[in-house]
Amino acid sequence: MVIGFSWLASCKLSPEEVLALPKEWFDFNGYLKIGDTGLVTILSPNPEIGQNVKTSMPMIVAEELDVDWKNVVVEQAPLNTKLYSWQIAGGSRSISSSWDALRMAGATARHLLKQVVANDLKVPMEELATENGVIYHKKSNKSFTYGQVASAASSLEVPKEVKLKEVTEYKIIGTDRKNVDGKKIVTGQSLFGIDYKEAGTLTAMLIHPPAFGTKLKSVDLDAVKKMPGIKDAFVIESYTDGMERQWSDVAAFTELVVIVGDSTWQVMSAKKSVKPEWQPIESSSRNVNLFGRNIDIVTPAGLEDTTGHYVSLQKVNPKDVKVVRKDGNPDEAFKNAAFILERTFSCPFLAHSTMEPMNFFANVQKDKVSLTGPIQTPEFLEKAVAARLNVPLENIEVNLTRMGGGFGRRLYGHFGVEAAVISQRMNAPIKLIYTREDDMTCGVYRPAYSAVYKAAFDKNKQLIGFHVTAGGIPESPLSANRFPAGCVDNYLAEEWTVPSNISVGAFRAPRSNFIAGAEQSFLDEVAEYMQVDPIDMRISLFERSKSKPVGEKNDYDADRYIGVLKLVKEKSGWDKPVSGLARGVAAYFCHDSYVAHVIDLVPDKTNPIVKKVTTAVDCGIVINPDAATNLSQGAVVDALGHSMYSAVTFEKGVPQQSNFDGYRLIRHNEAPKEIEVHFVASTVSPTGMGEPSGPPAIGAYANALYKATGKRFYHQPFLVDQKVPG
Repeated sequence: MVIGFSWLASCKLSPEEVLALPKEWFDFNGYLKIGDTGLVTILSPNPEIGQNVKTSMPMIVAEELDVDWKNVVVEQAPLNTKLYSWQIAGGSRSISSSWDALRMAGATARHLLKQVVANDLKVPMEELATENGVIYHKKSNKSFTYGQVASAASSLEVPKEVKLKEVTEYKIIGTDRKNVDGKKIVTGQSLFGIDYKEAGTLTAMLIHPPAFGTKLKSVDLDAVKKMPGIKDAFVIESYTDGMERQWSDVAAFTELVVIVGDSTWQVMSAKKSVKPEWQPIESSSRNVNLFGRNIDIVTPAGLEDTTGHYVSLQKVNPKDVKVVRKDGNPDEAFKNAAFILERTFSCPFLAHSTMEPMNFFANVQKDKVSLTGPIQTPEFLEKAVAARLNVPLENIEVNLTRMGGGFGRRLYGHFGVEAAVISQRMNAPIKLIYTREDDMTCGVYRPAYSAVYKAAFDKNKQLIGFHVTAGGIPESPLSANRFPAGCVDNYLAEEWTVPSNISVGAFRAPRSNFIAGAEQSFLDEVAEYMQVDPIDMRISLFERSKSKPVGEKNDYDADRYIGVLKLVKEKSGWDKPVSGLARGVAAYFCHDSYVAHVIDLVPDKTNPIVKKVTTAVDCGIVINPDAATNLSQGAVVDALGHSMYSAVTFEKGVPQQSNFDGYRLIRHNEAPKEIEVHFVASTVSPTGMGEPSGPPAIGAYANALYKATGKRFYHQPFLVDQKVPG
């Protein structure tokens, strides 16, 4: 006998634990509404990819509103360019770009609520105080809940100015708050794009060319159309000649074979029976709208391979090298140097390998286009679909789902455009799904990079010149105005690029994810040659940039750099080395934040064990320390794993890794045993958090590897086909 019951049914919540759902809601602005019971709904505008902005952004509104967090309900806002600015998950800018708007939204609502009470009691607003969703007037000993006055407050005219809280008054900001979707995630509720569908939804999948540099020649689809569950099979052009493409419309393959059916399994089975013919592409160019500026992107013909890429990275034509910054007389410094240290660093293409493969829902009707799915750039997807389908923007609706990883991959919304084109063709709601192999073999990849560093020293081993030449396929990783620019009298920064038909895009901490590790590894060798402590050397360079700066465009704050270096030195016990551990340090600035790491390694017979990572972060005001710590820890693990093991290689344009059996990611037993994160106390407005902790982790790891093995590691992935002695 089986008895069915719900153990949750007996767990009734008391009135103190949850407010009754309001009968009426009152809108105050695009960010919040308040119910007649005092329950507050706060809309989170930016896409959620695991960075926890769906919790942190509402915390900012709730802080200024002065409401009890337990009485807040959070909802994901749809795309609305009239209400929200920068509705994008990218560049670690979600919090920083909306910091003022979110505070103003909460403060404005609080002002209106107080205004109602002030008018009713005929007292100055200065006599009123708020706390946990209640307005108090001490002189009359009266109080009013937000729910009691919400109706009247929502109809008042919005004030031109409101007073924001001082940092010292914060009660919610700066405290740990758990993920508002946490329970839904662990109980398997439908939050992610891959979960979403509507009645009558058909499943669609694509077949793209197997090699970069090829396109469709012909295909016979008659047989596949007769297979069980298959509704249709055809060829589409996801982007057509002449249409304006957004910067986010990155797609190497635009002519695609489509199979549509009742279920994922039926469509996947049908895919295997299709045998298209492919042919080489010709060189071409396309015009792209780069945030309002039109640029031409050239796609060369040919079948590329990793061997050729390696040659391109190592043997650059001097004519292709461009000077980006030059301070002093570096030529003279290197000519007269007593010693020159030169090192070359490189890294391969990388796949984003998000846990949730690319997918999107589209329902294109005569006068309305409904799109729902995991996208980091909904505004640009909307523009692309409008251009491709020739539909007015106002007729397009984009709803955002939670994403199972992004790391930059979902900045590029070609899969959303593809879903819309298929839905229009089928005249039915469509769920487009990529397999892991689809995503890993069609791009979009982190570019391959290389950098050559040179340092010139005088006879006293003092640094007198610094030269970096960096480039990549098909973009450069160089940020010429970052450290050590401004710290060395004679400084030269050069860059170059090699064109490619392999589609690339932003990867967590774009460009910094390579150049930081290379730079910080090289600086350790500089410190070693100078016979000085690597942390002290870095601090001395920053002190020098303060007392006698070189140049005027130095893209960093020396004091904040020094701050994280001193903090990580203290927290790691740098001056008290532990026997049996090898230590490495690195510090870097990107996305307006400063991060320093000390990594402790225990040598192993085959692979080193990362025992502990000590991290110091200056990201301004920390909204949610628990979430910020998670972001920093995740970035460290992500960066270390890719630098240890990951690479995408090519043979005649064909990616050689198509799933996790070939594309190596870090495993649980290889992750750091402990990551300890410390934040610099700050009153500066919040800056980036999702990406800055990753880049310097690679440099600290490479430097610790050297201490553990006596060998320098210059080419990523560090541990593939390389045995590290115990």
